[in-house]
Amino acid sequence: MTDLILPYLLIHCVDIGSGLLHHIILYPFRIIFQISLWRSLFFCLARFLRFNILHALLACLALLVFTSFPALPPFPFFPPVAYAADEPFLGPANWGGTGLMEIPTARVMKENTYRFGFAEVSPYRYYYGALGLFPGLEVDGRVTEIVGVKAFETPSSGWYRDKAFDVKYRFLPESKYGPALALGIMDPQGTRLYPSQYLVASKQIYPFDFTIGFGNGRFGKKPLAPSNEDIKAEIFTDPKRWFKESQIFWGVQFSPSDRYSFMMEYSPIKFHKQISDPARRKYFDKAVPSGFNFGFRWKPFKWAEVDVSYQRGEQFGLNLSTLFEIGKPLIPIYDESYKEKSDDKGYSVEIRLINALFASGFSNIQVKINVTDVFVEAQNNRYFYVTKAIGIILKLVNDITPRHVENIHIIINDNGIPLFKFSAMRADIGDWQTEKLSNDELIYLSSFDPSITGGSDTRVFHRSLIDYGAKMSIENYYDVADFFQYRFGLAAWGSYRPWKGATFLAQPEWYPINNISTRTLPLVDAVRSDFALYKEKDVTLARLMFDQTYKATNQLYSRISAGYLELQYAGIYGEIATTIVDGRIMFGLGGSAVRKRDPDNVLKLSDHYTQIYKTAFFNSRLNIPEYDVTLDMKAGRFLAGDIGAKFTISKFIKGVTISAWYSITDTSNLKDPLNRGYHDKGISIAIPIRIFRGSDSKTSYTYVLSPWTRDVAQDVNQYESLFDFIGRNIKIFFDKDSKWLN
Repeated sequence: MTDLILPYLLIHCVDIGSGLLHHIILYPFRIIFQISLWRSLFFCLARFLRFNILHALLACLALLVFTSFPALPPFPFFPPVAYAADEPFLGPANWGGTGLMEIPTARVMKENTYRFGFAEVSPYRYYYGALGLFPGLEVDGRVTEIVGVKAFETPSSGWYRDKAFDVKYRFLPESKYGPALALGIMDPQGTRLYPSQYLVASKQIYPFDFTIGFGNGRFGKKPLAPSNEDIKAEIFTDPKRWFKESQIFWGVQFSPSDRYSFMMEYSPIKFHKQISDPARRKYFDKAVPSGFNFGFRWKPFKWAEVDVSYQRGEQFGLNLSTLFEIGKPLIPIYDESYKEKSDDKGYSVEIRLINALFASGFSNIQVKINVTDVFVEAQNNRYFYVTKAIGIILKLVNDITPRHVENIHIIINDNGIPLFKFSAMRADIGDWQTEKLSNDELIYLSSFDPSITGGSDTRVFHRSLIDYGAKMSIENYYDVADFFQYRFGLAAWGSYRPWKGATFLAQPEWYPINNISTRTLPLVDAVRSDFALYKEKDVTLARLMFDQTYKATNQLYSRISAGYLELQYAGIYGEIATTIVDGRIMFGLGGSAVRKRDPDNVLKLSDHYTQIYKTAFFNSRLNIPEYDVTLDMKAGRFLAGDIGAKFTISKFIKGVTISAWYSITDTSNLKDPLNRGYHDKGISIAIPIRIFRGSDSKTSYTYVLSPWTRDVAQDVNQYESLFDFIGRNIKIFFDKDSKWLN
């Protein structure tokens, strides 16, 4: 026993203090828990809650055995100091959040990382994804499938499936002597089949990571009631009840290498008492043989993990997951610099500059040179960040124009609509190219004017009249009876731009792989709940429309669209918008008058739904560049006549935009009970293609996960909103994106 205790006496003598001898004599099994404050907390909770002493003894003995290993030589692979961060203890639990097997830990994913995976521990099968959005904040979503339990009592019904999301916030990072502390809220809304709210602490004594937590619901003494459309967290609304119904869980992970780990945990889940769990009746008519779970983690690659486990004393488990950094290119992005041909040097400076700009990915080019000033107007067709486009133009102008030019003025336009004007002195650009000035210093010395409404009156070269293209498209449809429905194919587009701000657009789509269908009848108020009737078609015409955009003084934008505006609706849509405070705040008005299209004839309106649906909105957006976050609110009348607001939060991470939304509307006018009291919600992710292709591009893939089976808070899917047209072409984001200048 002396060999076991001595290393910790030497390392943690300050923590243990003068009372150590007393504890050694009376309670030798408590030594490991006395090393830091959280271990003492364990025993306080154990006494207060009358925690099963057998579990406490087993936990202590396990910790004693595990932590005795460093005292037994030779162990050359044990580093002498602890990790400063959460690694390598960041693996997923069964359900996708960071944890061991059934239980969570106080570890959270790194900021700007994402994980997705699949796990199975009979009878549960999990499909999950998780995101590290901010420091200390982790969000995960999952679909739990219960193998062997049908969703409906019909021969063709699929297995029962439940959707849920969880949030975990580590409000206290781990310190030298203190543990990491986190608060978690699991499945707070809807049926709440697998909910919990918990507090959890984790402490490293590398290569071990010890966890102890306290939670209700799934981890507690009794299940929680469903919340319908409300979000519930008893830990806040009824803390006394939460405390009374909660139970302790604990576990340890042993990671002698970054590549593999061993796990052991105690899970207090009483499967046979989870009366709301559809699996209970068939699989858990009595208590499971054991609350102890054991597992092994293996990372064959930095981005992949395989977990195998033995859980509940009766089931083997498998968990496969991948982890990536959001926005990090899979292929390094490289765009070859323009090199002027010797033959081109015989042309005028204007023509040489026009040729260089066109070869570098610009169109709608105008160049005008005065004695001391050069004016360039162009449309950026290639570069994802507009600051990158500005940097390319600055270098080309500085290299090609004669030395007597002192000032450079650049106007970036989109379909002839000027977005902003950037002006810089030639001398500053030279210092920037020779690295005497940083990107931020160059921008500080330059001017940015988003109020410009007119450009140069010179001839337009390489005018972009016709544009076309195609990209892969994948969409899914969630139906309780048939969960995994999808369609995969090509979404093409072709546009004609005859004058400034005008676009004629056609968007045909072809989905050779398509299994979308539904056994669910459209609701009485169907404005979106019949969407599957349109999505089940293999060949569709998503849009056939005309769009006109204007820009007036004081940064006032407007647009009007008419035609087949989206897959389900045809009509007209109008919008106005403006920005203030350097673009930090945007606001505007919008509305539409539309009719439903015929799902069986792409060029015909519906004979069944003949009414005109009208919408009217006040739109606002708050841009927070400090965190690359935007907050949107759309308030007004939606397609089904419900009045209220939809709130959207978006996080921009290295080009990837992740969004989530939630609506609050008055549904009393809707006839179908499934619509009444409902709140529309969903998530979307826009991924730039530049991540995969190894060269720059403005194109992004957008994936949306949202129910199509309700009609609340629905609007026409716009070709492009004015807020998105303005995008990051505002002062605050231009400054934020300065690192992309070179």
